[in-house]
Amino acid sequence: MTLQILRGASTSPDPETAARELHQAIYHPEAALTLFYCAASYDRAALGAAIAARFGRDAPVIGCTTAAEISPLGYGEGALTGVSLRGASLLAHTERIDDLLRYEPTRGEQAAERALAALVARGVTPRGRTCFGFLLIDGMSMQEDSVVSSISSRLCEIQLFGGSAGDGMSFGTTHLYHQGEFHTGCALFTMLHTDAPFRIFKTEHFLPTRERLVITGADPARRQVTEINGRPAASEYARLVGLEVQELSPLVFATHPVVVTIGNSIYVRSIQKANEDGSLSFFCAIDEGLVLRLAQGVDMMKNLEEAFATVERDVGKPQLVLGCDCVLRYLEASQRGLREQMSELFVANNVIGFATYGEQFNAMHVNQTFTGVAIGSS
Repeated sequence: MTLQILRGASTSPDPETAARELHQAIYHPEAALTLFYCAASYDRAALGAAIAARFGRDAPVIGCTTAAEISPLGYGEGALTGVSLRGASLLAHTERIDDLLRYEPTRGEQAAERALAALVARGVTPRGRTCFGFLLIDGMSMQEDSVVSSISSRLCEIQLFGGSAGDGMSFGTTHLYHQGEFHTGCALFTMLHTDAPFRIFKTEHFLPTRERLVITGADPARRQVTEINGRPAASEYARLVGLEVQELSPLVFATHPVVVTIGNSIYVRSIQKANEDGSLSFFCAIDEGLVLRLAQGVDMMKNLEEAFATVERDVGKPQLVLGCDCVLRYLEASQRGLREQMSELFVANNVIGFATYGEQFNAMHVNQTFTGVAIGSS
């Protein structure tokens, strides 16, 4: 029942050196899953070839490019970091979903069913207390909502978390590594089984206010909102936050997101930019008729500390937290001078992860959220 976890990182900008140093830190021939995150600045062809040569092209190794990395040293940029997991009870199976531009929900459903069947074939019955799902997806595909919803629909009580691959601050092309090379326009869905205690969790440092935003005009396929409360979207949003349209900026959007409430939980919907035609572009799918509320920020560090304290009460001191932290949170932490404190908290809780272009939690794609799994001691 013992779970063995090896964590490591390299800050070398040279792909061959970085792959060698990561291999020395985390490689084990019996690893059930090896996971890595890499800065978008690496030469991907060279890095992919070096990782395949070191770890094996057919080994269970997955990874993606990032907007920043969370390594054993904390938060930073320009690194290659990763983790390997092995143990008698640990099983993992990854399905790749290609060609997301022509995505149909049945493909996500079938991928989930194949992953579940793979665990059954290896002698386990997938249940919520012993299994969880992990999704990595192209962060520029604009298909996260549909993919996570369709996969989750086949998991029953099994929970799911994940993150959207990044491209630094360029928002160009993101890449995912599977079967010895990098791919784009795809998603990687991994099912894991373990007897170790774990908890899937999310946290966001926002609370809803009374200000309502009813989406009265939208282009969901483009994640674009043209009208809010029957008025031009950008000017109505600016009015609600007490600014003029020309004052809207990435920092304003990061500190004044909007949220949707489902049951007792809130899910953040972040605005990407204001457009010249008066519309707003979002990082999540937005439909007409959706009722949102303007959100007010709370102390980010206190919120994250409380989340990790809750996790520790549930599963004990984490051996590992696989974390997906929104790039907007990373930017806010940098602007507020909180990166060092956040890094210390990540190190104390054994977090390996990355700054994402979006996060997944069960059937939802969200923004400005930290999602993850905390794995306790067996």
